[in-house]
Amino acid sequence: MGVIGSMKVVTGAERRTRPTLTQPGNREWVTVIQSICAAGYATPPFIIYKGRVHISAWYEEADIPYDWKLSVSENGWTNNELGLAWLKHFDEHTKTQFKDYCLVRKILTLCMPAHSSHILQPLDVVCFLPLKHKYSQRVRDLARHHVWHINKERFLPAFRDAFFDVFTSDNCKKAFEAAGLVPIDAQRVIDRLDVRLHTP
Repeated sequence: MGVIGSMKVVTGAERRTRPTLTQPGNREWVTVIQSICAAGYATPPFIIYKGRVHISAWYEEADIPYDWKLSVSENGWTNNELGLAWLKHFDEHTKTQFKDYCLVRKILTLCMPAHSSHILQPLDVVCFLPLKHKYSQRVRDLARHHVWHINKERFLPAFRDAFFDVFTSDNCKKAFEAAGLVPIDAQRVIDRLDVRLHTP
């Protein structure tokens, strides 16, 4: 939950060992499941804390939107059960009526090929790096105000501010454009492939 990023540290020339920086935070794991669409909409985040039960103090004063979903797992990671809980919000998209509706109206649903998310995933291409930087900046701002420990209660307000700075309608649209998905730009995808020719 502390700073997620690299920093430059200036030390004296006489130092023989590599300098280290103590970062605020307990380095406890928090997982955020997020999705966006090409129309410029970001779904409410699904945030998973490490824990066995919810403790209301974690989010009571965080001033987060009512539709953000919070959950817990033993290690703070997602699992099959939590992944399904998140997908239930989108259950209608897998039902026959939805598929029929799309077929009649000539709407194509998009499924990305396996092992291609680093190239095609709009979140990876545009959103996650700025989110990382914005969140890290919030944590550094707290440290400047002598808040040295980012706990569960302080995580949500810092994340909330960073989230709203990054997940704007324009950024969501730009993410799909940068990935070459909307509008379709095959050359943009091909240019990002790391293809190395093998010669005998």
